[in-house]
Amino acid sequence: MQLSPYLNFNGQCETAVKFYEQCLGGKIEAKMTYGESPMAEQTPPEWRDKIMHASLIVGDKVLMGADSPPERYEEPKGLSVLLGSDAPAEAERVFHALAKNGTVQMPIQETFWAARFGMVVDRFGIPWMINCDRATE
Repeated sequence: MQLSPYLNFNGQCETAVKFYEQCLGGKIEAKMTYGESPMAEQTPPEWRDKIMHASLIVGDKVLMGADSPPERYEEPKGLSVLLGSDAPAEAERVFHALAKNGTVQMPIQETFWAARFGMVVDRFGIPWMINCDRATE
């Protein structure tokens, strides 16, 4: 069994997935617009370029997403995407990249449980927690 985050966007999925590809060092594996789907004829013309499904591979994990039709979109609440790193410098790099034009909820810092931990809502409205565990000795 595999669990994978599936993120919903308000018309910005393509931009977000390209940003995450660069920021997280991933690779876009799949991307389909509503206009490329079998539902193209039932899709309003202004929505045909929006993303029906996208998959981004980051290491051995998959991050997926799509644009939700405007009448069905809801901002994420009550969840965060947790990103773990083994290196404090990498955790800080990713945190600051996600924070650009976003909202820092907790600056990245050392905590009693982590070498680095921070919380941010990125410019696409996605909440993230960045965690770098303490080195075990």
